[in-house]
Amino acid sequence: MRPTISDLGLNAGKKARLFRILFQHGLCNGTALFLPYDQGLEHGPRDFFANPDAADPGYIARLAVEGGFNGIVLHIGLAEKFAWDFAGEVPLILKLNGKTEIPSDAEALSPVTATVADAVRLGADAVGYTLYVGTPAQAADIDACRRIREEASRLGMPLIVWAYPRGSAIEAKGGKDSFYAVDYAARVASELGADMVKVNFPHPEKRSGVPAAYDADFSAQQAMDAVVRSANRTLVLVSGGERAGEEAMLEKARQSAEAGATGLIFGRNVWQREHDESLRLVSKLQEILVKYPGQSIENFARRHRSFGEKMVLPG
Repeated sequence: MRPTISDLGLNAGKKARLFRILFQHGLCNGTALFLPYDQGLEHGPRDFFANPDAADPGYIARLAVEGGFNGIVLHIGLAEKFAWDFAGEVPLILKLNGKTEIPSDAEALSPVTATVADAVRLGADAVGYTLYVGTPAQAADIDACRRIREEASRLGMPLIVWAYPRGSAIEAKGGKDSFYAVDYAARVASELGADMVKVNFPHPEKRSGVPAAYDADFSAQQAMDAVVRSANRTLVLVSGGERAGEEAMLEKARQSAEAGATGLIFGRNVWQREHDESLRLVSKLQEILVKYPGQSIENFARRHRSFGEKMVLPG
């Protein structure tokens, strides 16, 4: 069963912001569809070649509003210059670290580029942190994540962890999107205090070098189910990854929702398409999410009828 914001033990600031994201934007049904736009730093301008309009952050902001997204993800530079374009219309998720693709991922570490205080100043409803699980720099990465988590808790800001397996040790154990790697990364993010975790869709067929428990015939649905279980009371967002065919993306979305993921975070698969095609895909993704609602506003209100009333948890 998909966890709800009532299950997460959140302070008031985090709970209020997550409520806005999940119940006052998008489908307003407890699911989420985010539009990430951090690829200009992470991959460079080549990602915009497929649709040159996407190189303009203003175009992306308008697309987020038109598509009814639950949030748009920006790095600090673009947030400073463009967030006022859509302030109040689409929640801002400020990405607090990032790196270029130029160095090898073997010892990847994504340096901090902004603060939680910046996010508060810009009116953001959540912050994002990329954690590279499995690299030699993992200890420093986890320590930086700890400091971000502490500041986010102090300022009442939800923390979304991009849990990305990376490095030669991961490549020797099935690769960065193997079932083993994605499952482990989801658990790590939960153990480190993420409120939401962004993961790639797991590929159980990638079994070379994986631990024995993962060296078996799992379906994609079984793998996705397990990843959501490993995240336990951390809400799961599933990444669209590199651009793929529409049917493949819709099936990935359906399996993610069926597993109990809270939502999807599709960037290149949306804005690398032409404008009208992008909106058609968004509509189809929302048709899937509407079939898997989270806790409704009515149920949320019933569970919190009066100040001080004891919270009733599922089960």
